[in-house]
Amino acid sequence: MKAEILTIGDELLRGEIVDSNKAFLADRLLRLDVETHYQTSVRDDPADMTDAFRRAAERSDVILVSGGLGPTRDDLTAQVLARSFGRALVRDAGALTSIRAFFERLGREMTENNAKQADFPEGAEVLPNPIGTAPGFTLREGKATFFCMPGVPRELNRMMDEQVLPRVERRLAPGRRAMRTTLLRTFGMGESSLDDTLKDIAATGEVTLGFRTAFPDNFLRPVARAESAEQAEACLARVCESIRERLGPLVYGEGDETLEVVVVRLLREHRRSLAVAESCTGGLVAQRVTEVPGASEVFLGGVVAYADAAKRSLLGVPEAELAAHGAVSEGVARAMAEGVRARFGADLGLATTGISGPGGGTPEEPVGLVYVALADAAGIHVDRFVFPLDRSRHRLLTAQVALDWVRRRLLGVELVGPSLLRRRGGGSQPGRTA
Repeated sequence: MKAEILTIGDELLRGEIVDSNKAFLADRLLRLDVETHYQTSVRDDPADMTDAFRRAAERSDVILVSGGLGPTRDDLTAQVLARSFGRALVRDAGALTSIRAFFERLGREMTENNAKQADFPEGAEVLPNPIGTAPGFTLREGKATFFCMPGVPRELNRMMDEQVLPRVERRLAPGRRAMRTTLLRTFGMGESSLDDTLKDIAATGEVTLGFRTAFPDNFLRPVARAESAEQAEACLARVCESIRERLGPLVYGEGDETLEVVVVRLLREHRRSLAVAESCTGGLVAQRVTEVPGASEVFLGGVVAYADAAKRSLLGVPEAELAAHGAVSEGVARAMAEGVRARFGADLGLATTGISGPGGGTPEEPVGLVYVALADAAGIHVDRFVFPLDRSRHRLLTAQVALDWVRRRLLGVELVGPSLLRRRGGGSQPGRTA
């Protein structure tokens, strides 16, 4: 089966928004062993849309279309798709009733232009949209089947999972070679080093291994193909086991597991609590942790102590330490971690302080300098890093190191820094440990 993804909208071509729908749809298809052969974006222009629809029908079996189903004058997907293949546009009474009911539930008056969302090409099957006003639809044209969905990601995501994937799965040919894949998330080693470290794994045979960077992480995508689903799953499991054995704790998650999701899960499993004291990261660590459902069970709170006065009054950082070594120093990071742990009564206290730039550095304390500290009942671990990055990525990498330290402490493995930006490997060698 050849699959194609077609996203529609001027805003995509102008760069006004990031087209996340393509990535989501391709990932979902891959879970059915269906690989995407083409991805296209077109403007809200009837001629361009017609050309894209006809090309897709000629070369693909399944075409997933995103966008152009709304009520406004530039929402043209149903109209143009019907015209492209010589079909009439027909209003669906059931869909119109559902749209009116949606507005009634919200207590809003429905403007007349919303009714056009109930217009579909003749012969189309309507796909319900329980969380929006624009229904989707599916249309068969020759060997090709179009699945048209709203462009709003949360509406598209639900329609894809509940309406489209089951229909695609029913079209799959029996007896075809099975494919199974997963995503392994790693942090701390660069892409080229990962490839070199794993050079003898999935080098030949039924498994291929892909690499993708999503700063500050690197993702591994093993894909296994075999005569049956069971064989593919077994092959994939063996390769993943080999990768985990080779990389150890560099692999922190699988699939959709972000680092903060893993950290919250481990805190819950170990019945430990966390508090954070942040300077250069400005609350980013706390934000990421609290985005995870259930974080309230393990996250007690945080302090963004940006000014020296805040570090003194809120975290108990000694004035003498600030005066002698400055806010970006091992002693201050240590005092911040101790202070936030004591004030919140947490099992673990985490601290970050650094110079994210672009200014503020000196030869002795360059832009990019950062200290991370982690305190618990066993003592305090502090390390010094220099990340020569722009401000945004410096803060992101610092937060990632801090969260990774929490994960590593809970797993009982060595606290290390990322080798991708260290001169010698990833070993962490703090000045003092308790």
